[in-house]
Amino acid sequence: MLNKLKNNKALKIVGNIIYGIALILVILILILVLIQRISNNNMALGGIRIYSVVTGSMIPKYEIGDILVSMEVEPEEIKVGDDITYSSEEGASSGKLITHSVVNIREEDGVYKFTTRGIANNADDPEISEEQVYGKVIYKPVILSFINKIIKNVYAFYFLIIVPMAIIIAKMMVNFILRREEENTNLSEENKEEINEEEENINLENKAEEDIKKKEVFESKDVIDDETNKKKKEEENDKK
Repeated sequence: MLNKLKNNKALKIVGNIIYGIALILVILILILVLIQRISNNNMALGGIRIYSVVTGSMIPKYEIGDILVSMEVEPEEIKVGDDITYSSEEGASSGKLITHSVVNIREEDGVYKFTTRGIANNADDPEISEEQVYGKVIYKPVILSFINKIIKNVYAFYFLIIVPMAIIIAKMMVNFILRREEENTNLSEENKEEINEEEENINLENKAEEDIKKKEVFESKDVIDDETNKKKKEEENDKK
C-alpha cells in the first residue's frame, strides 16, 4: 500500500506542493510573530523595517492589519507624496510610530522639516524633523498583509498554525515509515542473500563429502579387485 503511494508520481507532486505551502505559511507566520513580538519595530536589517498598520488613517491605501516595508533613506531623497514612517513627539500620538504621506517639505539651517497627513484625516500632522523619520515605505507585501489580518483572530491564528504543522508532521511521519519499510525490505533481501549463500555453502560441503565418500568407495573397490585378481593368479599358479 505504502509502496503504491510512494510510486504514485501525481500524488507525490501534490503532496510536495501541499507540504511546501504549509512550510512557507508556518515560516511566514513565525516571521511576523517574531517581528511584532520581539523587535517592537525598533530592529532594522540593512536599513529595512517592517510595520503593521494599526489605525485607519491611511485608508484606502493602507488598511488596518496591512504589513508595510520601509527603508531608511537620506532626507533629501524624500519627496512630496511619499509615505514615511516616523516617531511622533507631540500630542496624543507622542511616542508612537506613524505612517503618513508627505504633504510639505522645507529646509531650515540644513535640516529637513516634513509635514505629513493621513489620507483619511482632515488635518495635517505636527511638523517633524528629519531625525524623527525611520524610513520611506517601499512595499506592501500582499501575502504577509493577508496572513497578518487573519492571525489577529485568535481562532484563525491557531488554525493556521495547527493545520500546517499537522501537514508537516504527517509528511515527516510518512517519510519515516517509507524509509523504515525500505530499510526492512533491503534487510530482508540481504538476509535472503545470506541464506542463499549459506545454502550454497552447505550444498558445496555436502557435495564435497559425497565426492570424498565416492572416492573412498572406488578406492575400496579397487583394493578388493586387486586382491581378487591376486588370489586368482595364485590359484592359477598352484594349478600349474
